[in-house]
Amino acid sequence: MQRYFIKETKNEIEWTITIHGDDVHHISRVLRMQPGQHVTCCTSDGFEALCVIDEVTNDQVSCSVVEWMSVNRELPVSISIASGLPKGDKLEWIIQKGTELGASSFIPFNAARSIVKLESKKVGKKVERWNKIAKEASEQSYRNLVPEVTEPFSFQTLLKHSKDYDIKIVAFEESAKQGEKLNLVKAFEQSKENDKILAVFGPEGGLTEKEVQQLEEHNFYICSLGPRILRTETAPLYLLSAVSYYFELSR
Repeated sequence: MQRYFIKETKNEIEWTITIHGDDVHHISRVLRMQPGQHVTCCTSDGFEALCVIDEVTNDQVSCSVVEWMSVNRELPVSISIASGLPKGDKLEWIIQKGTELGASSFIPFNAARSIVKLESKKVGKKVERWNKIAKEASEQSYRNLVPEVTEPFSFQTLLKHSKDYDIKIVAFEESAKQGEKLNLVKAFEQSKENDKILAVFGPEGGLTEKEVQQLEEHNFYICSLGPRILRTETAPLYLLSAVSYYFELSR
């Protein structure tokens, strides 16, 4: 069943849903769907409706709600991934695979060792592309929600933003080298359903001692992710997999 995300909340919908934008082209030109066929529509607040197509035009697709579904495929906790800007297309990989694994949002930030420095005139197009990747990955993985990808933060903005979270984690390779292996479990044990978790990862060169110290001063758990040193694009996926196991599969 093809699924599409709409901007409205469930309360804003009676029994009719209208699909706009690129999804209209996908329905009419790519899939060549016709009235009478079914699609799944997901609202911006995470509800899912089985719909039947009533009309397809060049600008919109009109659907009627057949029934509201009760399936929830979101993680029991909300986890945001903050990544120090990496080189190349690594952030796109993190967004795509992180969405499949259940991340609720992505926050790129300018770390001290980030080699990439985005020009202000290019930020808008980059963010638009990142959010499109998140949307397509949400459709593919049958998510109820599309994660938001923010514009890149400064490190100081990230610290201020962290006050909005219940649990805060930073992955630090020096902790792994020293054999630390308890803090991630402690962070999970302190978390409860619907908590907001922020997980910070450095760029290719890692976080500096000063950055880690500042994060610790803002009540972050300094965590290793096992004895092996993971790449900047691998570490967030390891953590999301651990979150899924701890909060979903082991219970």
